[in-house]
Amino acid sequence: MTNINIRIDDRVKNNAEKVFRALGLTPSAAINLFYVQVARTKSIPFELKVDDPNEETIKAIEEGDIIAKDGKKGYKDIESLKKALDK
Repeated sequence: MTNINIRIDDRVKNNAEKVFRALGLTPSAAINLFYVQVARTKSIPFELKVDDPNEETIKAIEEGDIIAKDGKKGYKDIESLKKALDK
C-alpha cells in the first residue's frame, strides 16, 4: 500500500466529496476506483478532448511561426500593431 499527496482546488474537492458521500464512497475509495479502472483499461475512464482552434487562432499561430522563422516581420510601434489588428 502507498500514499499519494495531491493538490486540488478546494471547491472542486468539496463538490466531488459531496458526490462521493452520496454514493457511499470515501475520497480514498473513489480515487482507488479511478486507479483500478486506469490499470484495467489502460486508458483514462472518461473522454478527454481538446477543441480545435478556430480560423483566427490558426492564422495567428501561422503568423507567429513566420515571425519566429523570419525575424524581420514585426511591429515598429503600438500604432502599427493596432492597424494590423483592425484588418
